[in-house]
Amino acid sequence: MGKLLSMGRSGLRRLMISGLFVVVATGLWYSQEAEYRNRLSWMGVTTWETPSPLNLHRVLRNDGFLVGWSDLRVNPLWASYWLTDDGAARIGDRPGFQRDWRTLWPVTTDSYRGSGYDRGHLAPNYAIAAVHGREAQRQTFLMSNMSPQRPNLNRQLWQRLEEAVMDHFVPRFGTLQVITGPIYADDFLDGVFRRVGFTQVPEAFYKILVVPSESPRVLAFIMPQDVSGNEPLDRFLASVDEIEARTGLDFFPQLPASVAARLEGGISDDGWALQVVARRPGRFQ
Repeated sequence: MGKLLSMGRSGLRRLMISGLFVVVATGLWYSQEAEYRNRLSWMGVTTWETPSPLNLHRVLRNDGFLVGWSDLRVNPLWASYWLTDDGAARIGDRPGFQRDWRTLWPVTTDSYRGSGYDRGHLAPNYAIAAVHGREAQRQTFLMSNMSPQRPNLNRQLWQRLEEAVMDHFVPRFGTLQVITGPIYADDFLDGVFRRVGFTQVPEAFYKILVVPSESPRVLAFIMPQDVSGNEPLDRFLASVDEIEARTGLDFFPQLPASVAARLEGGISDDGWALQVVARRPGRFQ
């Protein structure tokens, strides 16, 4: 009997030690994960204004960028990344698309085939490669970083905006925080069957640019799917408040209310020199 009690106590100690190890390891992982996410997020990681099944998401960590993945939409709700003017990484050949095994529903590299939609990058290939390196570039080709975009948007207007960000705004300001993602129909039922495979098709896309300084400034865009592609970029200027209202997201949850009211409520391109690039043709046109 004494031997059995001794064995039981020994087993209990081992179980307690194992449990303690799991708790400590989990805490260390969470701390490191939170630190990494915060490094890629000015004024907090994007969250939701009011929790609901439509805007709940998981944060997928990648090299150089984060993705807020929705298992309901089977599509990202946002992607967040930093761009700097001191990037000297080598840009390699264009990688191939890859399935991301972290997504609950299968989104394969052929999921958009024959749909009339492109596999549109949220975190862009060129900019991420130039700033964050080759492995980060490969990860931009994960299907969890794609969203269905019409060709005129993806290959023309959206591509022109991505060029303007990297070739004009980043050199102008040195550092930018970028948050970008899709906008869905107001009525979920209107879009529930509007899908490419499992993936819900957005009706528009947004991009938010922030200069993270003591006096931060913001420039934001909303671009619908039905563009011709050659429109001037400044036609699509929007406020952050409008994007938050249409997505249900809170992009800068740690921003003081007084600053948020000024930064997010209005539309101003003062200091951005947007007119220099608003009508510039894209690299591939």
